[in-house]
Amino acid sequence: MFTGIVEELGEVAAVENLGDSSRFTLRGPLVTEDAKHGDSIAVNGVCLTVVDTGEGTFTADVMAETLHRSSLGALAPGSRVNLERPMALGGRLGGHLVQGHVDGTGTIVSRTPGEHWEIVEVALPGRLARYVVEKGSITVDGVSLTVVDAADDHFTISLIPTTLALTTLGLKQPGDPVNLEVDVLAKYVERLLGQGRGTAAAVAAVEESLR
Repeated sequence: MFTGIVEELGEVAAVENLGDSSRFTLRGPLVTEDAKHGDSIAVNGVCLTVVDTGEGTFTADVMAETLHRSSLGALAPGSRVNLERPMALGGRLGGHLVQGHVDGTGTIVSRTPGEHWEIVEVALPGRLARYVVEKGSITVDGVSLTVVDAADDHFTISLIPTTLALTTLGLKQPGDPVNLEVDVLAKYVERLLGQGRGTAAAVAAVEESLR
């Protein structure tokens, strides 16, 4: 489980195409300082398993399903990536509950600079629109963000200088793809209500599942 608070702006060191999968070597001295085989690290919001570690690097295998559902397949040596280690139990939850399971990809539509921030519009698949609400949470390339406005085919986010400087969102241009993960609580509630359970029962079931 992650929080969507990016720890480090890393870099793709190498990509090995294995046919129906790829092996990525990623550079991130901070997130690898205590990493070992089998650990999880989120890369642009995608939870990957550490296969091996090196001097400030780690290697992860990316299966066809992940390449299909995310934008990781577009990465190449030199690409910058957002990196985050899993949250530690008992630590502060700075963003929101993030699984690292990408629901789909969106596209940067426009960027509008402000005096101290930047408004970014992101197009999203119609099937995800129902999970995105004004002032709700969404993860964009692994960054926990608050939705400013939500529509049927897009949403907007407001990026502060820290986010622009320390994550890949400061580098993205109109037309670039981004990984999207919607709030998992919304998906749980939808599923439970679809099974004929009332709102109170659905909320209680979600709370119980998170204990």
